[in-house]
Amino acid sequence: DVGALVEGVTKLGKLNLITKKAEQAENFRKLLIAISSDVRVLLIKMADRLHNMRTLEYVKPSTRKRISEETMDIYAPLAGRMGMQWLRDELEEHSYRWLNEEAYFTLTQKLSEMRKKNKGLIQEIEEELRTKLKESGYNAEVSHREKRPYSIWRKMDHKQISLEQLSDIYGFRVIVKSVDECYRVVGMAHTTWRAVPGRFKDYISNPKQNDYRSIHTSIVGPRYQRVELQIRTREMHRVAEYGIAAHALYKDESLAQTPPLTSENKMASSSAYQWLRRLVDQLLEGDNPEEFLEHTRLELFHDQVFCFTPRGSLIALPRGACAVDFAYAVHTDIGNKCVGSKINGRNMPLRTILRNGDEVQILTSDAQTPQPSWERFVITGKARSSIRRATKETRRNQYYEIGEMVLARAFQRIEKVFEVSKIESSLHRFPHTNANDVIVAVGRGELPSS
Repeated sequence: DVGALVEGVTKLGKLNLITKKAEQAENFRKLLIAISSDVRVLLIKMADRLHNMRTLEYVKPSTRKRISEETMDIYAPLAGRMGMQWLRDELEEHSYRWLNEEAYFTLTQKLSEMRKKNKGLIQEIEEELRTKLKESGYNAEVSHREKRPYSIWRKMDHKQISLEQLSDIYGFRVIVKSVDECYRVVGMAHTTWRAVPGRFKDYISNPKQNDYRSIHTSIVGPRYQRVELQIRTREMHRVAEYGIAAHALYKDESLAQTPPLTSENKMASSSAYQWLRRLVDQLLEGDNPEEFLEHTRLELFHDQVFCFTPRGSLIALPRGACAVDFAYAVHTDIGNKCVGSKINGRNMPLRTILRNGDEVQILTSDAQTPQPSWERFVITGKARSSIRRATKETRRNQYYEIGEMVLARAFQRIEKVFEVSKIESSLHRFPHTNANDVIVAVGRGELPSS
């Protein structure tokens, strides 16, 4: 086992993901195939990368920039998708520091000033939350966290606002015993303090694709400060911290089941692991690695929207996905046969961009085949690769029919009947492995019929 892990990590150590696009794509392909066989290889590689980032100041500036770009592009988003949020935060933090030094030091200086200015306020809010929870009968853990410079910069850039306008620089985490208590604590917080409209997110009933579960809400708390609360159970906190590693490696006796659930089964049932498996399945189906890398990056960086099937099943998609992406997310056959969609009961075009909470019904027909034009508006890798594969298959079938007709006429001219078996007996004369490929080549005009 140890030997296999060392060999896996050693192979990954030779990959340089910031090279020419074709090489980068092929290296990323190797990375995913290596880690899919044993996810622990990914965990070791991530630990190795984290150590490299922590000691980056000792390497020359050009190498520092290359490693930081590679980390920001590939490893940090991958850590996020695998549910290891603390690791993603730290990888992004180090990358941001060396890719944008001036902005990083300006932000850290401003945060330091804010810390001095708010000295005592954080403890006061934390203490008041703890007191209110105790009075309401909840034995909860309360802690606070400060948003990291890169997260702050990204939010300021995305929303085009100043540092002073950010309301969630300081967040508070409330850890309780059960899911029931999570919702009760939300009720207690909203009746004690005023809730901030539009700032409530329920990731317990709608978990993220990386298995993250928690309730987020914002309140106007003590001293009229806006306070973000994250409310979760101990198990949710463990998965939020360790992600796929919580399923893969760490055994929690309190989770014992009858029959016991093995760590492999836990990991296989994880959404993050299923996402990884889907990527590998796409690779094994023979997609162009450059296109695959482009689609994967899109999915790594997109936020999510959550939509429902008519039966209530939840489908998570990247933001900007349309009804065709939804159809392929449900099943490849449904995507290939879709002819229309009903969104919240109304007939809508297939290119309609989906929003959180939409109920989507896909209308299908056995006579339908994927349209090449769909590729212009779908954004998920699965949809694009399936459309491309089906289009190639349709084109191949057309060339096969043309090839059959051409050969039938050629045989007719010499007063013989065309049979596929006659090609099979002469395969050694052609640069093809089977008779079907020969017929398709004739249809394309690559081989003469005579």
